[in-house]
Formats: sequence, C-alpha cells, structure tokens
Amino acid sequence: MTASATDPTPSASGPHLRLLWPEWQGAGAGMVGELAGEFPLDVARRAYTVGTTVLAAVLPEHDGPVAAVPVPLDAPGEDVRDGIESKTVLTRQLNDAMKIIEEQDPARITTFGGTCTVSVAPFTSLAARYPDDLAVVWIDSHPDVDTGDTRYNGYHAMAVSMITGHGDPEMSQLLPATVPAGRVALVGLHEWTEDAYAHVDEWGITAFRPEDLRASSRPLLDWLAATGCSRAAIHLDVDSVDANEGPLGLGTVPGGLTGAQVNRIAHDINGTCDVVGTTIAEFFPRDVIHVQQVLNGFPLIGG
Repeated sequence: MTASATDPTPSASGPHLRLLWPEWQGAGAGMVGELAGEFPLDVARRAYTVGTTVLAAVLPEHDGPVAAVPVPLDAPGEDVRDGIESKTVLTRQLNDAMKIIEEQDPARITTFGGTCTVSVAPFTSLAARYPDDLAVVWIDSHPDVDTGDTRYNGYHAMAVSMITGHGDPEMSQLLPATVPAGRVALVGLHEWTEDAYAHVDEWGITAFRPEDLRASSRPLLDWLAATGCSRAAIHLDVDSVDANEGPLGLGTVPGGLTGAQVNRIAHDINGTCDVVGTTIAEFFPRDVIHVQQVLNGFPLIGG
C-alpha cells in the first residue's frame, strides 16, 4: 500500500470501500450496563450491531465494494488480557478487517460501526498508503487515549492510542502503519478520565474543545494546514453531538458540538483537503432497540 521510493506521491486511484463492522465487544460490559440499564445487559451490549445496520440502511447507497467484518454475536469474550476486556475476540476481528482491506486495496474507506475501534484498521491502512500525507480528525467527546495500564479496560477507549502507535503491542503488530500524534486532532473533546487524559499532552496530540469551534472551523483548518497533509481521515463518534439535541451514543454527554456544527466542520475539512477516510461509530439507537424488545417473540415475527 505504501508509495515506492521512486514514487513519493501515492495514488488516490483505486476503489472506495465501504466497510461494515458491527463490533460491540470493545465497550466494557460494566459501563454498558451502567449507561444502558433500561435494557437487559446482553441486549444492550449488542446494540452496536443494530446501530451499524441502521446506518447502512438510512445513509446513501454505495456504488463501490462493500465488505463486512465477521462479528460473532454469541461470544462476549469478556476475558481481560493485558488490561483489555475481550482482547481475544477483538484481536481476531482486527486481523479479519486488515485482511479485507488488504484484499480490496482501497484508496478510500468509509466505515460504519460499531465502537470507536473500527477506525483503527482503516485509518492505519490509509496511513500506509499515504505515508507522511494523512492527518486524522477525531470528532469525539472523549480522547480515546486509554491503554492497558489505565483504569478502564474497554478497548474502544484505546482507539487513538492504537492509531498513534501507543497501543497494545500484540494488536499493534497487525497494523501496517501508524499516524504520528502531531497529525491527530481531537475535536469536541470535553469528557475524559484523568489517568488517560494526560496522554494527550504527553504524546503531542492537539485538542479542540467544542467552544473552540462553535463559531468557525478556522482553528482546526489552520492546524490541518500546519500538518502539511493534503489528505485527511475523519472519525465521528456520534456522542460528540450535544446530547441535549437527543442522545445518539451510549452515554448522554451534554455540552458537545451541535449536529449542525459537526456537519459544518466535516464540510469545511472536505473543502480544504482530500478526505480519504470517514468513520461513523458508537451509534446506539435506543428507540430501535426498544421497538425490538416490544416485538420480541411477537406472533408471526419470532425472535
């Protein structure tokens, strides 16, 4: 995927892959139970698979290749290894995702998930294809810079750590490249745990609070220009949208960017550089799951 030494400008020609990755094991079981206690735990944990299905159904059809990462529904895999819950099953999924991307060799990747970790494989693959020319804009209420040494064992909080080369050594061996922390911006950051948040400054990641970008995207666009990159990958954790507009994610996080502001930021990025990767993650469709529960076992429907 990387450019050769005699061809320093990697080609953006190639397929645009839509990757469906309904990964749910990355969210810690304890946190899911706490934040979605209105549902049985086994239902709440698998809600991310419903979110992926809804996104695929309601967003525009894709005219390129579509591939789905196999995700088991019957294997919670709650083993904790190296400070990561469900590490065995998550490592298997990461390996499967990398194989799909390698086979498709896409120039662009759109990913619907699933928890935040579904960006790890596509973004590091794009980093391998576009070495020194990819910036990552991570739109999220949380920094996702946990590691196996921090208190929370949920892998979805370690996605940025993985992408920047600070993640689990075993899982990192599956990645074709990383993105230097100086080319990663956290956008909409306003909720975190202290033991992980320190990594933002330690690693050299730039962070923008919602207040920094409410009136204009200019501070982020200036940062993007300073990276010297002509290409970007955008990750959107839907919990970055102010929960006062309606909760879209597992947690209800008020005070975030408005939906209109998130949309404007994405459009402005697209107007200044080539967006080669987009991920929509952490969609937790409570109303849909509630309807599923109401209709569970309904006559002639089953379940």
